[in-house]
Amino acid sequence: MQQVKAVVAMSKGAPVEVVTINVPAPGPGEAVVQVQSCGVCHTDLHYREGGINDEFPFLLGHEAAGVVEAVGEGVTDVAPGDFVILNWRAVCGECRACKRGDLQYCFATHNATQKMTLEDGTELSPALGIGAFAEKTLVAAGQCTKVDPEARPAAVGLLGCGVMAGIGAAINTGGATRGRSVAVIGCGGVGVAAIAGAALAGSSPI
Repeated sequence: MQQVKAVVAMSKGAPVEVVTINVPAPGPGEAVVQVQSCGVCHTDLHYREGGINDEFPFLLGHEAAGVVEAVGEGVTDVAPGDFVILNWRAVCGECRACKRGDLQYCFATHNATQKMTLEDGTELSPALGIGAFAEKTLVAAGQCTKVDPEARPAAVGLLGCGVMAGIGAAINTGGATRGRSVAVIGCGGVGVAAIAGAALAGSSPI
């Protein structure tokens, strides 16, 4: 176990706090990642406002990139030193949605089994199973996706949430295809990614 600084929402609507948390050594199927960059997503505000659930305290942050520091038993897809983005849809590959190729509907996405805690042992709820407003975080190894180590962490971290959400909304949910016109309402990070997703799918006009 090691101790790091992190941003935690202790209770509904209260100002977030920078506190010391305990990060366990990775167990089977888990990885500890040294966070290099983490975007600010509106979902983090929803957590703080109690709009997701009431499992406070929340370790916020999920749109992140970093370097794998350590892995647990049985982890073969990533290794210490790998530059990764963190994703909140670590699909199981075994449920009926995965087997028919609809990974976005996986019924059993993976998160770390162990819990990160406050110094007094209070268990934390990591936002979207990641909790990356921290110097280091514990995740399921399947939540780590290796990327080009030359890429800028602040840029590729967006792939873990905003880009994935926007492109997925356009293609998987909205059904954007060649020959269809698409209207995207809102041009924040997710909206811009939705425009890109519709363009990739061949939709026009957008």
